Amino acid sequence: MKRFLVFLIFIGFFQTAYSQNAGKAGAFARMGFGARGMAMGNALTAVTAGDIYAYYNPALSCFSKSRVASLSYGFLSLDRSLNFLSYTQSIQPTAGISATIINSGVSNIDGRNSNGVHTEFYSTYDYQFSLAFSNRVSQDVAIGVAVKLYHNKIFEEVKSTTVGFDVGINIRITDEIYAAGVLQDLGSKYIWDTKPIYPDPLGKSTKDKFPILQKIGLAYILPNPQIVIDIDFEKSNENTSILRGGAEYTITENFTIRAGIDRIELGDYTTGVKPSFGFTAQKSIGDFSPSFSYAYIYESFAPRGIHLLTLSSNL
Repeated sequence: MKRFLVFLIFIGFFQTAYSQNAGKAGAFARMGFGARGMAMGNALTAVTAGDIYAYYNPALSCFSKSRVASLSYGFLSLDRSLNFLSYTQSIQPTAGISATIINSGVSNIDGRNSNGVHTEFYSTYDYQFSLAFSNRVSQDVAIGVAVKLYHNKIFEEVKSTTVGFDVGINIRITDEIYAAGVLQDLGSKYIWDTKPIYPDPLGKSTKDKFPILQKIGLAYILPNPQIVIDIDFEKSNENTSILRGGAEYTITENFTIRAGIDRIELGDYTTGVKPSFGFTAQKSIGDFSPSFSYAYIYESFAPRGIHLLTLSSNL
């Protein structure tokens, strides 16, 4: 019984701590990706300029200018962790691939028995492994698909693995305006089996489906001076509707500032808007262009916001 109570607490705390579609499976994977994306309010669905993250749209990897690798580390409250790894490259003449890893978790969960006495500290984790491929089917249209593997440990004896898919399209309307559409987490679901910690007849198998996200985006990209503005609208099959937007301005060749706002929820249910800002500083060294990016994301439900650091470079 003690283990089952701890298991229920794990589920509630973990899904609330990562409150994108709060209480739904895979919430950690809807927080965003990298300092650039999260600083711009996660509004990168249609953006084809700068560092490319197929996390936002699997049709984008073919727009990458070179082979780019990035590593991100997050500083979060409530004993949470959130980290990213990404590699993207174009495949001449018209295609591109991207591989990403997301790692998150909650540690130092205080385990107690039915008398309220501390027993031990617990932890839980989630991983998402994704491989995306895209191709320009015409001069103005790119399409892409991503295969995503999720793995979760909610308790020592309770783990789950699932596979899902994203599909996306990006359309160039003019030289400065791009539109995009994405379907995310098709088929993704966790299946929990609590029989190892809760004996028959009470132990059972439970299916926990991920929300299916439908996103459309519109981006305005100016080359000189380089300005990027993007607005996204997201709707899920869980009856949530979200508006988000972001912008960035490249002040000099080596320094870019950006800001955004996420979680503008259009409906009665809300978890609080998430304004954000950040910057990128880079320096060319021979054939390499390493860069450092920072993002701060406000969280209304947490005692302090998220600090995210990203190191990236062409290879």
